[in-house]
Amino acid sequence: MSLEVVTFGCRLNAFESEAIRARATEAQLQGTVVVNTCAVTAEAVRQSRQAIRRLKREQPQRRILVTGCGAQIQPEIYAAMAEVDAVLGNEEKLKAGTYAAFDQGALERCAVADIMTVRQTAPHFVDHFDGQTRAFLAVQTGCDHRCTFCVIPYGRGPSRSVGLGAVVEEARRLTERGFAEIVLTGVDLTSYGADLPGTPTLGTLAEKLLTLVPGIKRLRLSSIDSIEADEKLLRLIAEEERLMPHFHLSVQSGDDLILKRMKRRHTRADTLDFIARVRAARPDVVFGADLIAGFPTETETMFQNTLRLVEEAGFSFLHVFPFSPRPGTPAAKMPPVPGAVIKERAACLREAGAVARTRHLQGLLGQEKLLLMERGGVGRTPCFTPAKLEGVPHGQFVRARLTSVAGEMMLAVAA
Repeated sequence: MSLEVVTFGCRLNAFESEAIRARATEAQLQGTVVVNTCAVTAEAVRQSRQAIRRLKREQPQRRILVTGCGAQIQPEIYAAMAEVDAVLGNEEKLKAGTYAAFDQGALERCAVADIMTVRQTAPHFVDHFDGQTRAFLAVQTGCDHRCTFCVIPYGRGPSRSVGLGAVVEEARRLTERGFAEIVLTGVDLTSYGADLPGTPTLGTLAEKLLTLVPGIKRLRLSSIDSIEADEKLLRLIAEEERLMPHFHLSVQSGDDLILKRMKRRHTRADTLDFIARVRAARPDVVFGADLIAGFPTETETMFQNTLRLVEEAGFSFLHVFPFSPRPGTPAAKMPPVPGAVIKERAACLREAGAVARTRHLQGLLGQEKLLLMERGGVGRTPCFTPAKLEGVPHGQFVRARLTSVAGEMMLAVAA
């Protein structure tokens, strides 16, 4: 029986699932499903538990290991499930020895250490991404901020960065393996380097990669916190074409009082100022945003401030999260918004996001863009817009003209 890894949640989790696969394979683990959970919302936890029950029902002979942020934060709820053979913490899941011990019956049922005591992160790099034309490179994990709604710091621990030299060497290995695009990822990516000697910034890291690894044709950033963006990063955005003009911002709200109650470090004006500054330097830039609907105490007026921000900022893509109270967070104790109102506001934001995405796609009609092809005849523009173009092998670049909108992607012909 083979090894299977099932992933929930963010890009960092997706990256770590590949590391899990590599470490478990190294330990020669077979006949096991590893479920890498997410804890960002109660729904994410519910879905992971539902999946565990389904997996055991469909293949009762296979063992089930549960790990990830859900397992780190609430190990007891997974350990109590009859379907689960063992629960691993976020630190334990990246060690081959953990899987060897499990296979030998020497692993305790709940192997979850205190993540808050971890002060360094080893480079857990992956050289293989099944079916992908881009490679993810995890350069940071953990978070030192304490947004009132967020439980992730308790699942990931303090902010920890991978050293510059190790990142550069891994980027070089990835390009030698044929990956033309590298995506830097982390829990709080723009805090990169604050814990390293000399306190290099994310801009410093990006500059080093683009200078020392010429094989990188595209360098992309995952979600960033605009208030932490350093001047070197902003200069690179303006001057370096290989740094892709697509930025997903951790915005969360467009109302200043809600942002304060969230304990965010930016204001509404900060978001708009950052977007205006980047757009002036890089006119082809595209912005996405994370937004929370129905944060405790959010009035209709406050919600409308967030809704208007979608238009004012010119976002092209939205990730909308209905507020979900997480155990142990200050927001869970604040006066809640009724569930029906949260649902209605989330739907309203998603509708605004769909309108924004369509506007973005229609704005690309007739333009020529360089596509990096993926499997299935879909390529990505520099701003990460998907475009269908048949007949070009995955992993190749092709210049194409965007001819029409088809749902959430473009149709294209070779230019």
